[in-house]
Amino acid sequence: MRRRKEKQQAKSQATQYQMRQKMVSIGNDFWIENEQGQRVFKVDGKAIRVRDTLIFEDTHGNVLCKIKEKMLRVKDSMEIEGPNGDQLAMVKKALISPLRDRWTVKIGDGPDLDVQGNILDHEYSIEEGRRNKVAEISKKWFRIRDTYGVEVAPGQNDVVILAVTTAIDTMAHEGR
Repeated sequence: MRRRKEKQQAKSQATQYQMRQKMVSIGNDFWIENEQGQRVFKVDGKAIRVRDTLIFEDTHGNVLCKIKEKMLRVKDSMEIEGPNGDQLAMVKKALISPLRDRWTVKIGDGPDLDVQGNILDHEYSIEEGRRNKVAEISKKWFRIRDTYGVEVAPGQNDVVILAVTTAIDTMAHEGR
């Protein structure tokens, strides 16, 4: 019983964001909203030279990170850089994923993350290790068409988690 209460309390402290699924693509700009419907982050889709880049900004236009497509790789991958060019994370699709979509996220100064679930339907989780869920992604929370939610656990870097989600969405839905 105590464990259930602790889970419910942690869930109530989690931060939820709303994303529009068809907006995540190179060349498009879109806003990420908080649970009150306020715009909190802007993703600016740019096609720069050979590589595609998404620029993550706050509401004042300050660059928080950049998501860059990595070219000439065996696996699909995107790099997330901080505003100073330091690598925050590398998102890679697993070569072999038998039953579910699987992705790995190499965090620059922290533990790696595992992403698994139904990526195409926006029903998946991001975990550190086997039991420590750091984020959950789901369409079930919203009745609005083409919208999904990202729930980030307390103590996580929301910008990195949202950038990881954006990178996965971009790679999984190429051609949009």
